[in-house]
Parts: sequence; C-alpha cells; structure tokens
Amino acid sequence: MKRLVSPILLITILGVSTLFTGCGPEPRDPKATKYTSAARHKATMRSYKVLGKRYNPTYVEVGQVMYGISSWYGPNFHGKQTSNGEVYNMHARTAAHKTWPMDTMVKVNNLVNGKSTIVRINDRGPFVRGRIIDCSYTAGKEIGLDKMGIAKVSIEVVGFAGKVESDAAIARQKREHTQKRIVLSNFGVQVGAFRRYEGAKVYQRKYSSMYKRYNTIIRRFDDIDGAPLYRVWLMGFRSEEEARDFKAHNYLEGAFIVRN
Repeated sequence: MKRLVSPILLITILGVSTLFTGCGPEPRDPKATKYTSAARHKATMRSYKVLGKRYNPTYVEVGQVMYGISSWYGPNFHGKQTSNGEVYNMHARTAAHKTWPMDTMVKVNNLVNGKSTIVRINDRGPFVRGRIIDCSYTAGKEIGLDKMGIAKVSIEVVGFAGKVESDAAIARQKREHTQKRIVLSNFGVQVGAFRRYEGAKVYQRKYSSMYKRYNTIIRRFDDIDGAPLYRVWLMGFRSEEEARDFKAHNYLEGAFIVRN
C-alpha cells in the first residue's frame, strides 16, 4: 500500500520535534532493547507533527485494545530504514503505529475474516485517517490484506520486546489489575518544591497515600549557586492531557506538568 510519509523523513521529524511541558526537564534516556537503542526509543517517543496533525506517543499496557483500519506496506520500503533504526524487512512480522512504543508486541485480528497475526512495532504510521496500524507484507498476508488491501481490525498489546504473554496470563493480569506496561513517555504533575529534603518527604508520603495509582517521587535540582531544591512529582500519567485533567480536577494550586 502507498504510504504518505517515508520512514526516513519521519525519523528526521522525530529527531527535531519535542513537546515542552511547563518547566519540566527533557525525558531521560529509556532503556535499550535488543531491537531498539535507547536514543531511538527517546526520539520515537517525542511528540511530533505530520501533515499538520500532532501525535503524542505514550505508554501502553498488556491487554490494551484499539479498533480501526489496518493496511500494509511492502516492496517499495523493503531494505529502507524504519523509525527505530532497523532495516525494514517485508518478510518479517513487524508493523507501524502512530503512538505505541517501539517493540510493543501486538496481536492484529482481522474482524472481517477472523484471521490474526502477531507483530512487533518498529515504525511510525500509517498517516491516513482511520488507519491505526500498517502491517509488513508477511503479517498483512497472514490476515488477508494482500487480497483485501485494507480491513477493519482490532489490535491488542500482548507483550514487549519480543516476549508475548499468553491469553491466560493477560486475562489473569486484567482481573488482578497487574498488567505489564511500558512507560517511555512519562508525564507527571509537580505538587511541591522544598529547600529541605524533610519537607519533600512529608509531601511524598501525603500524596503517596492519597493517589496510590501514581508514583510519587522526589527529584533534586541545584540552583546556579548550588543550593538544592527538592521537587515532588506525581508520575505515571498516560499523556499530557491526562496529567492536565488530573491537575484541573484536584485543584492543585501552583502545580504544573512535567516529563521524567
């Protein structure tokens, strides 16, 4: 299928595009996998704009599902570089997604014929309205896209970095709310800043007990004169929008959005 934006162009876009959130620092380098370097992970998780639309990559968790249209791409891109730095192999089971992290393992279910396959995300796209995933030639063929062109699909996160969770494990994790997840774009809310570490610890304990869903951390920053400032952050929001919504609904005076 024809793609509107080449992976090489997208790499350039990702490399220069960034999202500024309050006074927060740049994201720290995520860990590398056997497929993707830490630098590529960081680049592909930055906010970026294609064809006038902005995309904000974020984390996903095992069992997460999305519905939409799948397409495929093959010979015209075979041997070219993907967004995570790999050489695209149309015969491998890989795919492109606009916002899910590189190396996310995804089960693609063709809702028209019932066929399915498992792919690993290693590229960004497809940048066509309504399409949520662009499968490699082999993955697309396995679910009938070589004949259909495009099809309605569901896509489900089933693992990370080559490891796939069983259906039973995913069901159990959902019941127990212990789904594995990858956090490469970690938005947060600063709820306090203190000169004394003891004051920051008091706030950390307070917000840890109030909001157990999020991770309350203390980050030390030094002024230009070397004096320490201890900032208390609530981390683990799925997106900047979620963090802003949390801030607005909890009336946190003086709070602002950060990225870790």
